[in-house]
Amino acid sequence: MTGISPFFVAQQERECDLNDVREAARKLARNFDLAYWRNCDKEEKYPWDFVNSFAKAGWMGILMPEEYGGMGLGVTEASILLQEVAAVGGMSGGSAIHFYVFPPQPILRHGSKAMKDKYLPAFARGELLMAFGITEPTAGVDTSRITTRAEKKEGRWVVHGQKVWTTNAQNASKILLLARTSPRDDKRPLDGMTLFCADLDRKYCDVRVIDKLGRAAVDSNEVFIDGLEVADENVIGEVGKGFSYLLDGLNPERIVVGMEGIGMGKGALDLAVEYANTRVVFDRPIGMNQAVAHPLGECWIKLQAAEQMALRAAYLYDNHLPCGAESNAAKFLGAEAGFAACDQAMQTLGGYGYAKEYHIERFWREVRLLRLAPISQEMVLNYVTGKVLGLPRSY
Repeated sequence: MTGISPFFVAQQERECDLNDVREAARKLARNFDLAYWRNCDKEEKYPWDFVNSFAKAGWMGILMPEEYGGMGLGVTEASILLQEVAAVGGMSGGSAIHFYVFPPQPILRHGSKAMKDKYLPAFARGELLMAFGITEPTAGVDTSRITTRAEKKEGRWVVHGQKVWTTNAQNASKILLLARTSPRDDKRPLDGMTLFCADLDRKYCDVRVIDKLGRAAVDSNEVFIDGLEVADENVIGEVGKGFSYLLDGLNPERIVVGMEGIGMGKGALDLAVEYANTRVVFDRPIGMNQAVAHPLGECWIKLQAAEQMALRAAYLYDNHLPCGAESNAAKFLGAEAGFAACDQAMQTLGGYGYAKEYHIERFWREVRLLRLAPISQEMVLNYVTGKVLGLPRSY
């Protein structure tokens, strides 16, 4: 090893570790084949076998510190894990892991010691599922205008309001709930909102599933809340600072969402390449035609470029370096490259692309979500043009 930079050696060791994560995640994910996910999608069935398998292997605690029973790994490892899951399971698989890993993060960063000790080990073991209750039908992307309110009464909080697109509410026992605890102030519109780890008590919460285009195996819901009581001990951090706690999780989530899009793009691309190699028309495989081959090659290039941006953003985040621009770019590129690959795969298969037995249409339906959520492409561009390029704010 004489003459070799210690930095180079450290980088090589890091790559070996990441490859171990990738191979282990890929092997476990592919125990649940495309037919499994097609069936979950068709029956709108939560993928409990899949979830329990990953929980048993310890993956639900990938970001959780070891003191709470987790792996203590970084966003880089989590993004690689979810890319491999999404390459087979699409958004149904990705979300089934994603929503065990990320909703507990505000508790980890800002919860009391008692709250951490009570909940985090259960999250790490995959025994506790939390719904995500932030979005409201009248507020949209302007979270400052949520109307769900929590009032302090005799040492507890009483919540009234409505949430929409609440993931996991059909199955979860807890809900990460954002509510106003003081009126909106135009000068500081994002203050006065508080984050709760609340029981999703059906006596006070009317949960109605949303019939939607894709990701049918993981439920999205409207939740109508009328008199839900939350103990003071289940306030996360300080009253009135809940939105700032959510901001802490935006960059890592955007990185991972970008990698999920890339995973779906890669999964669809593999299926399209296999089809192009074996489908014979006019006495030759259709992959011999540049009109078929070149668009697939372009998709591969864009997926590789998007992945490099996502891994760079994850590296910056894991090393406590500024990564807002890179994280937003990773989400944007992952969603765009993933959708382009799924769309081109659909085009490659032609009419068969519409047939569920070829699996492309499920990737195509599910990857489209990432151009809308958890942040729209337009809001990413607003961030880049305002924060990175210094252009005047457009909204």
